Amino acid sequence: MPDMSASASLAMTHLATLAKEVDEDKVTPGVLGFIVFAAMALAVWALMKSMSKHMGKVDFKESPDEEGSGKETTDSPSGKTSPAKG
Repeated sequence: MPDMSASASLAMTHLATLAKEVDEDKVTPGVLGFIVFAAMALAVWALMKSMSKHMGKVDFKESPDEEGSGKETTDSPSGKTSPAKG
């Protein structure tokens, strides 16, 4: 390696020593782990988007009260309207 500069040679020796420090018995997730994680993240994103779309379609209007609709209930014997329960 005659055409390498001194700084490049020094950098290569430092990288080589760092590579020797890596434990070869150590398990890392690698590319497959990243792909699985990315697929799960995309699935969660798609499910959240779908849920948001479906929740937008839900109608949260309550049924109208009997008092406001003009209907009178005659549950009491006197014929007066009774208050709505609930």
